[in-house]
Amino acid sequence: MADGVISIGTNSTRVLLADLDAAHPRCLLARSIGTRLGEGLRERGRLTDEAMHRTLGAVRAHERAIRGRAERTFAIATSAMRRAENGAEFARDVEAIVGSRLHVLRGEEEAVASYRGAIAEVEVAPGATVGVVDTGGGSTEYAVGVGTIPGRVASCEIGAVRLTEICPGLNGISGVVDAETVERARSVARALLTPLGALPLVDRLVLVGGSATTAAAVLRGDRRPFVTADLDRDRVEHILCLLLGMPLDQRKALPGMNPQRADILPAGLIVLGEVLSLTGQTHAAVTSSDLLLGYLMIRAEADPSS
Repeated sequence: MADGVISIGTNSTRVLLADLDAAHPRCLLARSIGTRLGEGLRERGRLTDEAMHRTLGAVRAHERAIRGRAERTFAIATSAMRRAENGAEFARDVEAIVGSRLHVLRGEEEAVASYRGAIAEVEVAPGATVGVVDTGGGSTEYAVGVGTIPGRVASCEIGAVRLTEICPGLNGISGVVDAETVERARSVARALLTPLGALPLVDRLVLVGGSATTAAAVLRGDRRPFVTADLDRDRVEHILCLLLGMPLDQRKALPGMNPQRADILPAGLIVLGEVLSLTGQTHAAVTSSDLLLGYLMIRAEADPSS
């Protein structure tokens, strides 16, 4: 059975087509388009016409890519749609394209699905506790558990896009980022991520989301898809310092960089650094297997036939 899911995030609109019949889930197609739906949204507000237009164009492209190949196609949305005052209007437009209801995930649902997707690919010792962190454009989710079902979850309303909008100097448009801006960004991220520190310490930390996968790609100097990679606090700080010393155009030209993320990656790395500190970890695995696969797995288990 091949199922498809289109996911509308604060920064990117993605699609995954996966075969869930095999003993191990198999990715048949995965694509991402930077659409920045949450641009200018802040804590509450309206999705702009431009952002909705960009995102609907990506939804159409993704729907065409899996049309006739997916037995079922789902549509999900995350932080931007949780906050948008005109979300219901936009949801109707998405549903007309996809042909199914748009499921706006609660933060806790997002955390569980990201956990399920990540542990499908990352090797974990039997009985080990695992923490999965999903740092997105609008929010950061954390789930902790043993085995396939997390026992505790947290959702924090901060991500790479939102932190960049709070501290716009991070984006590199004006050139090198000053120390005051960086320290303010760290302080904001630390305060909003505080709930992560209340969850139990884990044996293995796994990172998913665009900030982590882009950081891994920059370290490799290669944007080609990968399943797993390693990341540690020192290398997060190394990439952050490198980017903070570059204007935006130079960031975009770095090997491995996704140019659409070059303005928000420093904010994402600041969030990741605070996550590592609050969870008491110095090393983590990074995987591209995340929310989308986890959501498909949960849906397949709940109702295999519809």
